Amino acid sequence: MDFERKRRVLVIDDERDFGELLEILLTRDGYAVEYVSRASDGLKRLQERSIDVIICDVTMPGMDGLAFLKSKREMKLDGTVVMMSAYGSIESAIECMKLGAYDYISKPFKSDELLLTLRKLEEREGLRRENRRLKQALDRGHRFEEIVGRSPVMQRLFKVIDRVAAYPSTVLVSGESGTGKELVARAIHRLSDRASQKFVTVNCGAIPEALIESELFGYVKGAFTDAHRDKLGMFSEAHKGTLFLDEIGELPLSLQVKVLRALQEQEIRPVGASRTQSVDVRIVAATNRNLQEEVSQRRFREDLYYRLNVLPIHLPPLRERAEDIPDLVQHFLARSSDRLGKVVKNVQSDAMQRLMIHHWPGNIRELENTIERACVFADGDTITTSVLPDSLRKSADRVRLTLLGNELSIKKTTRIIEEELIVRALRQTSGNRTAASKLLEISHRALLYKIKEYSINIPPRGAQ
Repeated sequence: MDFERKRRVLVIDDERDFGELLEILLTRDGYAVEYVSRASDGLKRLQERSIDVIICDVTMPGMDGLAFLKSKREMKLDGTVVMMSAYGSIESAIECMKLGAYDYISKPFKSDELLLTLRKLEEREGLRRENRRLKQALDRGHRFEEIVGRSPVMQRLFKVIDRVAAYPSTVLVSGESGTGKELVARAIHRLSDRASQKFVTVNCGAIPEALIESELFGYVKGAFTDAHRDKLGMFSEAHKGTLFLDEIGELPLSLQVKVLRALQEQEIRPVGASRTQSVDVRIVAATNRNLQEEVSQRRFREDLYYRLNVLPIHLPPLRERAEDIPDLVQHFLARSSDRLGKVVKNVQSDAMQRLMIHHWPGNIRELENTIERACVFADGDTITTSVLPDSLRKSADRVRLTLLGNELSIKKTTRIIEEELIVRALRQTSGNRTAASKLLEISHRALLYKIKEYSINIPPRGAQ
């Protein structure tokens, strides 16, 4: 079956002949239609899959149409509802509208009447999408509200996001863990002409290898023991929208060739299916690995790397844009205060200095967690040094006191700074001295000499 997206319609009516007649009529007009005879079964369908329009009878045994509308609203299920009844009245129509129904039609009705109602509904949804796009265009100055930064490197990043969002090409976002790669992917989607469609996220490193193929591409009923029904994969869920493949470097080699084929052909084959399905998906991938090195080590396919790396975006670590930290702190203060129900709006100057000096190996995510923790322990509306984590205070003390204090000896100051930088590099590389020497831009031999001279303890592999 070609996966050109059809509007999905669910018909709920206890009169089977009438319900099946509607199913035939709407299928002939290009809709993907399902029919159930009980409202309770309709609720189950809505929980299982995405439905665009529900056509529901008012008068039914068991759960009637009004009870269905109430349950749908309480369960926060998607889908626009058109109600119908042979015993229509103004009062019941008003009650249906109050409960969230889009329209109400009386039985018997002509097929053209129902089709016209569905056409009007589609026009309304189209206008809503267009209004959202216009609002985004007018709100141009605030479009990166979730990505905070006034540093030159971030201003350049905003311009790059703005430029690449307008094109359907694949984007590869690289950067250390915690730098905000998903925020960039969401900004690209929000600024694109796919903004009204779905943004679907897949963490390639969090799904077991045995399940990732069916998660990405879906499966058909009977494909394996527990496949009791067809299931859409993430590619299909993101049809006409954006699919964010996070941690793409963790994707098993056996799946990389299938993802490559999906990107090249814009087609997928669900597990157990005999035919391919067409999909229209914009791909944004992200990685904290060096994919070029992964390619050289034959852990990542070279052809997939070049297919992904059409529009590359690199996110700098927080330590390289320390001037953004005060703005980020205020952003997270407002967010934490709102979430915790506690007003904390100021940061003591000494505490801010320590936040500015810290290396932030966990980047923005670590900063956000630190601010939330500080808000919890703050006695008043101000974050002081005393509520910052011990590790942050200790890592900042020696360098801060040396640079901001009265020490004038270049020899002593250089030793303190060198020792601190070496410890940071070894922590970041989990004790890998070769990798640490590259970060420090000194030879491996020089690093070994300084480790011995300063009596630095090397963290074990895998330590953070």
